Amino acid sequence: MENYLNENFGGVQPKNSSEEVLQRWRKMCGLVKNPKRRFRFTANLSKRNEAAAMRRTNQKLRVAVLVSKAAFQFAKFVEPSEHTLPDEFKAAGFQISADEAGAVVENHDPEKLQFYGGVDGLAKKLKTCTTNGLAMDDKDLSCRQELFGTNEFTEREQRSFWVFVWEALQDMTLMVLAACAIVSLIVGIATEGWPKGAHDGLGIVASILLVVFVTATSDYRQSLQFRDLDKEKKKISIQVTRHGYRQKLSIYELLPGDIVHLAIGDQVPADGLFISGFSVSIDESSLTGESNPVKVNSENPYLMSGTKVQDGSCKMLVATVGMRTQWGKLMATLSEGGNDETPLQVKLNGVATIIGKIGLFFAIVTFTVLVQKLFSSKMIEGTHWNWSGDDALMLLEYFAIAVTIVVVAVPEGLPLAVTLSLAFAMKKMMNDKALVRNLAACETMGSATTICSDKTGTLTTNHMTVVKSFICMKTSTDDIPTTALDILRQSIFTNTGGEVVSNKQGKREILGSPTDTAILEFGLSIGGDFETERQMAKIVRVEPFNSTKKQMAVVVELSDGGVRAHCKGASEIVLANCDKVINENGEVVNLDEESLNLLKSKIDEFAGEALRTLCLAYVDLEKFSVETPIPSSGFTCIGIVGIKDPVRAGVKESVALCRSAGITVRMVTGDNITTAKAIARECGILTDDGIAIEGPEFREKSLEELMVLIPKIQVMARSSPLDKHTLVKHLRTTFGEVVAVTGDGTNDAPALHEADIGLAMGIAGTEVAKESADVIILDDNFSTIVTVAKWGRSVYVNIQKFVQFQLTVNIVALIVNFTSACLTGSAPLTAVQLLWVNMIMDTLGALALATEPPNDELMKRAPVGRKGNFISNVMWRNIFGQAVYQFAVIWMLQSKGKSFFGLNGDDSDLILNTLIFNSFVFCQLFNEVNSREMEKEDVLDGIWKNKVFVSVIAATAIFQVIIIEFLGTFANTSPLTTTQWFFSIFVGFLSMPIAKYLKRVPV
Repeated sequence: MENYLNENFGGVQPKNSSEEVLQRWRKMCGLVKNPKRRFRFTANLSKRNEAAAMRRTNQKLRVAVLVSKAAFQFAKFVEPSEHTLPDEFKAAGFQISADEAGAVVENHDPEKLQFYGGVDGLAKKLKTCTTNGLAMDDKDLSCRQELFGTNEFTEREQRSFWVFVWEALQDMTLMVLAACAIVSLIVGIATEGWPKGAHDGLGIVASILLVVFVTATSDYRQSLQFRDLDKEKKKISIQVTRHGYRQKLSIYELLPGDIVHLAIGDQVPADGLFISGFSVSIDESSLTGESNPVKVNSENPYLMSGTKVQDGSCKMLVATVGMRTQWGKLMATLSEGGNDETPLQVKLNGVATIIGKIGLFFAIVTFTVLVQKLFSSKMIEGTHWNWSGDDALMLLEYFAIAVTIVVVAVPEGLPLAVTLSLAFAMKKMMNDKALVRNLAACETMGSATTICSDKTGTLTTNHMTVVKSFICMKTSTDDIPTTALDILRQSIFTNTGGEVVSNKQGKREILGSPTDTAILEFGLSIGGDFETERQMAKIVRVEPFNSTKKQMAVVVELSDGGVRAHCKGASEIVLANCDKVINENGEVVNLDEESLNLLKSKIDEFAGEALRTLCLAYVDLEKFSVETPIPSSGFTCIGIVGIKDPVRAGVKESVALCRSAGITVRMVTGDNITTAKAIARECGILTDDGIAIEGPEFREKSLEELMVLIPKIQVMARSSPLDKHTLVKHLRTTFGEVVAVTGDGTNDAPALHEADIGLAMGIAGTEVAKESADVIILDDNFSTIVTVAKWGRSVYVNIQKFVQFQLTVNIVALIVNFTSACLTGSAPLTAVQLLWVNMIMDTLGALALATEPPNDELMKRAPVGRKGNFISNVMWRNIFGQAVYQFAVIWMLQSKGKSFFGLNGDDSDLILNTLIFNSFVFCQLFNEVNSREMEKEDVLDGIWKNKVFVSVIAATAIFQVIIIEFLGTFANTSPLTTTQWFFSIFVGFLSMPIAKYLKRVPV
């Protein structure tokens, strides 16, 4: 079976599967009882094609815009067509309508923008200020929202409970059974009258309604859980200036006229216009499908919603929001495309298809044998030409049994058990600070064999402070010469991505990355003032920090007319660009070998204390234009700072837990190798037999050397995003590892995309990183990653438990009805009884077993990895062992039951069949408890902690009593004696010690 599944249903990847692969497995699903339900949680390929067509249209629009821009260069004298301002906008004091403001950006219309007075003119017409942003009270806010709309996208309406009821009714076999019930009612009432003749038909109708409503309730609850998770996924905050204050707002609160601050890695939250900024490069591939970055500046100021900031930073004026943007229209279509189906879902669709075909074969044979037996008996009696209403009802009963065998045999609930388990796990993981963006990541994480983790913010707290410094060749900052101190302050306050601002309470607040914040705090502690320094030096060019260059640089115009470049970054890299240094007297001297060695020894000393080291340097420039690149040599070293970033509590224990679970943890960081090794040892990542290597050295290795080296690498320092990507690719493809990777920056996106599971940081991570990730770690904590792995294993094991339980019921129900039909000419389990069994094993079984919470034992097993069999030999042992026992009990009852219990009289067959049905159900109930553990003998451990499981078992047992004792007329059962009840329960209970001894059989 495993080979058949891998061949026909094994091509689907955890992410980025091709459309051809997704189409292929759908075609392989031959027997599907209810396509609407079976394929509910799979990708809607037609909607995806629609979205791709919209992107192509956007690309054509881009070409048209470029043509119109060229035309504009030749026709600047042409006045744009007159725009009529609607009365409601006039009354509110606006000088431009929502549609017109949107058209300026969407059409990239320089003519219109110039007509409205450029960006500043448009800002005035939107009643805003490009410096202080919107200033409005609640009344103005609601008026602006009413006229311009909110920054929200139209999504699919939440489907009501009755839609799920209707979809559950689409089951082909239930429809056939419903038709049988109607015919049974008509024939029964015609031959036996009301109400006696209606009992069989009404019993089937009641059973169908029960199955439908229980199924719909389960599906509806799942949809609510997914909706809640979708809301969490869309929570994005952005820096905005309103009322003169910089503040964080949800993107859904944005309005036209807002001033938004964008930095590298941000998603553009609305359509808008560039006000000011440096080196802005935009990735528009999400909107147009075009991968080439677009430069945005005062000549090309158009920023489109949904695009990503690839480089640089800027201020933007919001012009249009929500469904008026191209992104809004695209999102409405994309939201209907659905998530890719997970590999496990597809595999279980394959299992359902195989068993469905076997079930259909058995159903046809069973029906044929039963009809043949009826014909034979009528031939013997010589009544084969006389057919009564009873004979018609008998034929109908045989047909209903055959259809019900298909109902029981086709495990429609298998693929849906995956989504039930995933929905449950995702909801619980949300409480544990992990937001799952991609369904498949949940199950894939359970197979992870390697975690490649960042250092900063994941293994450490990301609360940084400058604790040591070596400025002007000395460790004390108390007596730094004034000239050197001025240069140091200028370097700190101009060469930064952060800001020092006053908040609404008038208190000083530092904004920016943890590294920028730490250095700005250090600047303030040595008497610096952010605003003063910024006014004294005008910034003319910025090269923002990125993990390839590992440095940030700015060019400033000084008050005396001179031009100076400041640089800060990885100590060895920046120091290599220096040929001079400021000495203890504040003089600029040549960087001789003695001074260089002293600086290097200080870097090693700081790094050995697990401090992150940065070097600050500057160079005075004679000639400079905005287009000129900042030089990479000739700098003067100001000094070195050591930043403390403590290791998070619990990381060492989490790393040890990963090791015991067979998961290798590797640290991949941009930091100095000495710092990285010190932190890795503190976390328990770097062991005596492990290797720590630097990115540049790793890059130089041949493929043969990498084959030997990669399994031993535990720390990679000074790594570039390409190094990280290369390491992940080799681990996955060459070594067959299942790799989880953490990332927070824009440049981590390729590695996150390449990994089996991409883990983005929720606090430090950029929107680009989050967009490429499968799971967002909301608290940036490594221990949360281990929790995700534990939940992943739980999902995988829970679904295995459910499959084991369901296949046991399938096999027994099929064989019992088939052999009984062949040997006795009747089926002991009626249509109504089989529908009840189907509900126990399908919806209720999934609810009980697929929602089992994880336990610590899960992290003591080796990971499944990439090639593990889903239906393992252990499962087949348990399935066949229990199936043989259950079949033996039922066959014994069928052959010896009457004599054993002294049954005789007209109702002896009815009582015996009731006893068989009751014993069969209690065998399933106790086997459900056995299925909680596939290898561990103590199946009751922690059972009371799982309230869902206990509730399902209790509810099933109570309803079974009601069916036997009170619903006999409809369910074809008869009340049982105390002895018979005891026997039924004892037979079921006996499966528990059998399961215990089965687990001792080696496989």
